[in-house]
Amino acid sequence: MDSVEKLEKLSGVKVFDLHRHNIDHITIPSSRGPEFGVLRRVEDVFDCWFESGSMPYAYIHYPFENVELFEKNFPGNFVAEGLDQTRGWFYTLMVLSTALFGKPAFRNLICNGLVLAEDGKKMSKKLKNYPSPVEVINDYGAHSIMSHVYALFSHIILQDALRLYLINSPVVRAETLRFKKEGVFSVVRDVFLPWYNAYRFLVQNAKRLEIEGGVTFVPVDLGTLQKSLNVLDQWINSATQSLVRFVRQEMDGYRLYTVVPYLLKFLDNLTNIYVRFNRKRLKGRTGEEDCRTALSTLYNVLLTSCKVMAPFTPFFTEVLYQNMRKVCKESEDSIHFCRVPEEEGKLCLWNCREMIVVHPDTDFLDDITGKLREYVLEELNVRSLVPCNDTLKYASLRAEPDFSVLGKRLGKSMGVVAKEVKAMTQGDILAFEKAGEVTIATHCLKLTDIKVVREFKRPDGMTEKDIDAAGDGDVLVILDLRPDESLFEAGVAREEHYIKDAIGSPLLPVTMLPPHAVILGEESFHGISKISFKISLARPALAFDSDAILALYSGNTKFLQGVQIYLLSRDHSNLKSDFQHGNGKIMVNCIENQPAAELVLGKHVFLSVGEYYLRTKTG
Repeated sequence: MDSVEKLEKLSGVKVFDLHRHNIDHITIPSSRGPEFGVLRRVEDVFDCWFESGSMPYAYIHYPFENVELFEKNFPGNFVAEGLDQTRGWFYTLMVLSTALFGKPAFRNLICNGLVLAEDGKKMSKKLKNYPSPVEVINDYGAHSIMSHVYALFSHIILQDALRLYLINSPVVRAETLRFKKEGVFSVVRDVFLPWYNAYRFLVQNAKRLEIEGGVTFVPVDLGTLQKSLNVLDQWINSATQSLVRFVRQEMDGYRLYTVVPYLLKFLDNLTNIYVRFNRKRLKGRTGEEDCRTALSTLYNVLLTSCKVMAPFTPFFTEVLYQNMRKVCKESEDSIHFCRVPEEEGKLCLWNCREMIVVHPDTDFLDDITGKLREYVLEELNVRSLVPCNDTLKYASLRAEPDFSVLGKRLGKSMGVVAKEVKAMTQGDILAFEKAGEVTIATHCLKLTDIKVVREFKRPDGMTEKDIDAAGDGDVLVILDLRPDESLFEAGVAREEHYIKDAIGSPLLPVTMLPPHAVILGEESFHGISKISFKISLARPALAFDSDAILALYSGNTKFLQGVQIYLLSRDHSNLKSDFQHGNGKIMVNCIENQPAAELVLGKHVFLSVGEYYLRTKTG
């Protein structure tokens, strides 16, 4: 029976419901004649997975309709279901497609595991062994420690955090996951906080530029940004393109679980290297043009990262995009209308007492000791940076077969090949790297089949305390750790300069802090360059040259005290304005029973202790 209408016509019975108990009593007269009796529905029920497994063609009524559409799109790019469908849907899809068409029904299969409660049991409403959504929101939502950042869209953040938590877990590799709400919070902390902070830093400084420059911030075009001579601009642009390339590459391979670790590394580079080292530029301290270039670079990096991550964090990226698109007139109405970015521009390398960088590629070493030298020396407090392309001077080489690649290909020969690969000498390995291939036991092995590991070889006469090294198997970085008092002193000076540059003010000894200073905040630091200290941040406080003021009043200390009390009672900004209008001078003639006196800024009074400190230091 191919329709209800046909069943009704042949049986003479009106059909309202096709379930068994409503149609099993219906009979149809045999078309061969009354002597052959009537036809009844067979009692057996066909396996319901048959129709599920027929989905690729049945849902478009193939072969009766849509033949061209089906043949153009079959097999499908991917199917996705849980591990429990291995012997159900996945199996029948494969069996039926193989029987009918001689090939699978899908090109890729995404199989997810099961999400269990934290105790390892199946989540159950009866047992209530899972955290309620309300509990998670209360713990990590608008009323939590994140409220200062996420009060307006905490629910959005949690949805995306949950999504990243799941795709970064074993569950997307067909393994079980014991759900823990703390895992969701770690994603918020490690991904969304630094991501949002970079965005907020961009917005704050773009607004500052608009206020100071009086012109709306419009990002510099990408073509111009790619020509920036600043090495960190080049590097972060390259890192962004690497992110685009990586995500597209991994999504082409349906590897969801690799994206979050790479994103964490990218965000760490963005916030802890690019933003950190470019605060002066981003805050406009190196000129308006350079500031616009840095802000535009940060804008482009954030916009591109939002577009490439939109499928993984659809709500968070949409919120950021809707604000960023205000300065980009040709933007799509939604980030989900934008095309996934494609790799553009060139990619470059970035890697960090005497530091030796060992690598066989001279171009790589030239970048480290050339364009990047200043940043490496400043960040690591290294006095000298030495390149070395002799890979055997500080390292020994050993070869390891890649079992995951070779095992299936070599079969029983794997053991013999593995033994000979591990027995390769240093000379054998160097020759293999130069030639790009080697024949072992009649098998031709390529560079992708053998992993060459470079292990640090400590020079004679040096101990673990004297020298240390680390590497990734490709590049080796060696540090001379022998103590040097001059290095310690340079380290302290470096930290002081870093703090001074960060706060935009010289560091002053606490003995110079006047009693009338208003403290805004204090923080203690421990273990920086082997010392501990406390920094107090105060509002600008007036400072006086008492001897210079006493000279105005013939040494009368009562008049000195009167002037100080009067000036301290004034609003700081108004007092500053009075000095500006008076070309650096004001007349104080309003103190009862005290003669008038003309005070000179920078001689008798200073608007901050820092200005007084600089005057006395240079004087």
